Amino acid sequence: MKFIRIKNSKPVSLSEIPELNYSLFYETNIELIENNPQRHCVSYFGYKNGTQVKLICCIADDETHEILVSSCQVKQTDELESFSKKCLCFEKFEREIHENFGLKYIEHPWLKPVRYAENRYDKTQKIANYPFYNIDSEELHEVGVGPIHAGIIEPGHFRFICNGEQILHLEIQLGFQHKGIEKLLIEKKRIQERSTLAESIAGDTTVGHSVAFAQLWEGLNGFTETKDIAFARTVALEIERIAIHTGDLSAICTDIAYQLGSSVFGRLRTPFVNFMQEWCGNRLSKGLIRPGKNKFPFTPELGKRLLQVIEAFEPDFNEMAERMFSISSVLSRLERTGVVSNEDALSIGTVGMAARMTNLNRDIRVSHPTALYAELNHVPILKKHGDVYSRAQIRRREIEQSIQYLRELIKKIPSVVPIIEPNNTLKPDSFCISLVEGWRGEICHCSITDSNSEMMFYKITDPSFHNWLALALAVRNNEISDFPICNKSFNLSYTGHDL
Repeated sequence: MKFIRIKNSKPVSLSEIPELNYSLFYETNIELIENNPQRHCVSYFGYKNGTQVKLICCIADDETHEILVSSCQVKQTDELESFSKKCLCFEKFEREIHENFGLKYIEHPWLKPVRYAENRYDKTQKIANYPFYNIDSEELHEVGVGPIHAGIIEPGHFRFICNGEQILHLEIQLGFQHKGIEKLLIEKKRIQERSTLAESIAGDTTVGHSVAFAQLWEGLNGFTETKDIAFARTVALEIERIAIHTGDLSAICTDIAYQLGSSVFGRLRTPFVNFMQEWCGNRLSKGLIRPGKNKFPFTPELGKRLLQVIEAFEPDFNEMAERMFSISSVLSRLERTGVVSNEDALSIGTVGMAARMTNLNRDIRVSHPTALYAELNHVPILKKHGDVYSRAQIRRREIEQSIQYLRELIKKIPSVVPIIEPNNTLKPDSFCISLVEGWRGEICHCSITDSNSEMMFYKITDPSFHNWLALALAVRNNEISDFPICNKSFNLSYTGHDL
């Protein structure tokens, strides 16, 4: 057997994951990905196993709703054939493994640091000496943006190579901040501490990452979520989607100087985050999601209040969206700007909106559903042009869809199951992977336990990790003045990437 088939959030014994020699490991995973658009890599990582490095590769199959997992043990001195040479979607995963353990990949197209993590293998690699790609030419010039400029949001550096106003190449340098989340999730033992860390991975995706952690912990613990827990998580995920998408439409309007849209969408976001304050005491939903319990039950009274928020939101949102997408000056900035082709999106392994904007159907809510998404019969919103307009339209349509889902859910609010504190014991010598469709796209958490039932390894993949290269491709052959609108139309996370 070359790999084991597992389900989302269902643990498996480490000994059940086939361990292959590297040649077979390479062939197996390349074969799984090549010419199979319904499959993509959700996580590929390494961890120290004695004096060697254990590699684990997880390929999601969106048709069978399974994750195909295989492993390999290598020496740190080994020179390995690069997956990325055949399938570009592996390039950043291999760069991270190289950065963490010093493993050398033969013919990797872009083998340079990813994060400059504190525990990286070679600490002589400094972020100040990042090896930017450059072209020696008297006709071309370079433009640098950030990290100070972007620091008011989060720090990241963008290095453009331009011919006049035309962008020929963009390189995105991240790794300026590190919370050490993955390491802390191992060191901290209390479930409350770990939950707090999970909801701090990316501030705009508190619910998404909290649910991913909760599902993972519950899988390893053997806890089965009750209907009221699943209900609360589904509602919270869709409210987070509405709030962030609406705020992003405001930001897109700001970047094209459409002040009416900026003001109205900005105002419309507020009632949803204020509703979260009413529900759990925090506008960003911190404290709401906890493994094994429902701390803040969703009551019929909250359902009535949420309906009031929706009914006040909907007419203003529809009018503003209709107006925005019918103004020629707006459309001229959005249409055919920042295009990513379906072929490129597939090649680099994009997820979430960055995939769906090119008609690439990747959505965990339908391919690997948890909570109540199977009952909602979710149908992903797909566009095909891959431009800023497509990304903005996906936001609009997903807001409308999420409102529809919330209306359906509120009709059948489940009874609250009394809280019974689950024990804190995890299955020993086990592996579990948790996938959640956040508003930005696919969130992946993986963990491994040791023989003492303690977490010994934790790996997080924010959707931004898959999608930053899509932004770099999107701006090619655009004018540099189009970069802000391209950047905001993706709205990727720096902190979710840097961890």
